[in-house]
Amino acid sequence: MSFDMIEAMTVIAREKNIEFDTVLETLQAGLLAAARKKYTFTENITFRFDRKTNELLMIATKRVVSEVEDSDVEVSLAEAKEIDPEAELDDELELYIDYEVEFGRNAIAAAKQILIQKVREAERDRIYDEYIDKVGTLVSGVVQQVDKGNVIVNLGRGEGIMPIKEQIPREKFRQGDRIRTYILDVQKATRGPQVILSRVNNEFLQRLFAIEVPEIYERVIEIKAIAREPGERAKVAVFSSDDRIDPVGACVGIKGVRVQSIVRELNNERIDIVPDSSNEEVFVTRALAPAKVANIDVDYLEQK
Repeated sequence: MSFDMIEAMTVIAREKNIEFDTVLETLQAGLLAAARKKYTFTENITFRFDRKTNELLMIATKRVVSEVEDSDVEVSLAEAKEIDPEAELDDELELYIDYEVEFGRNAIAAAKQILIQKVREAERDRIYDEYIDKVGTLVSGVVQQVDKGNVIVNLGRGEGIMPIKEQIPREKFRQGDRIRTYILDVQKATRGPQVILSRVNNEFLQRLFAIEVPEIYERVIEIKAIAREPGERAKVAVFSSDDRIDPVGACVGIKGVRVQSIVRELNNERIDIVPDSSNEEVFVTRALAPAKVANIDVDYLEQK
């Protein structure tokens, strides 16, 4: 195999984040498929990769005989001595197959096509396995393009798509913009896995608070509920397990620095933070502020 082919395989392995040995095994499978079209028996064919010369060797092991009956597995003593002068009858001799000459350009091209196909499949599996475990987390990426309203985001080792319905209204992106999104789902598709991103999901807002408010990350403060109109307004109910910590004050931060960081991230979406309460009337009054509540009637439904 020519050096440029090995170099190409190395580039493929590096760029697609696939083990070089996996790429090599795939190419071997393609060459073996080509061999099966020419030979009736291929069980004696093996491969050896010489890392010093960067050469893939295809080897047929044949038995040395006085009279050849099956050329796929046997070699004459005279021919064997041309290869190895010390060869004797019944020896097992390794013969190197020049597959570029033996199988022709079409077979080699077919092997390369199998390699490309298998590399693509391996890349798809890698992307799916990597991102399926990241569902429910925040990721940063760069806007690659906007296609029919859908935002395609380069996540570094894969691509994600943010459908129109998962975008904050009136939020515009341009190619090259760096954005933070929430991995909503990873779906298997014909063209490869699709990483579905969102900026309107309530979990996205909750993860932002966990980044900006250490007490939430450390579970001292808990977000009990979120009601949101993406891009317009959000209400966040918080509770502190430590009486010494004011949950609202901690989330707002000194001079509002913590909540303002989140507001900027959400395209100036207004965020109201209210303390949670087990008293329904108190909680509703707080949640509806600054509106004045004239009267509250609580209807407790019996649970069956």
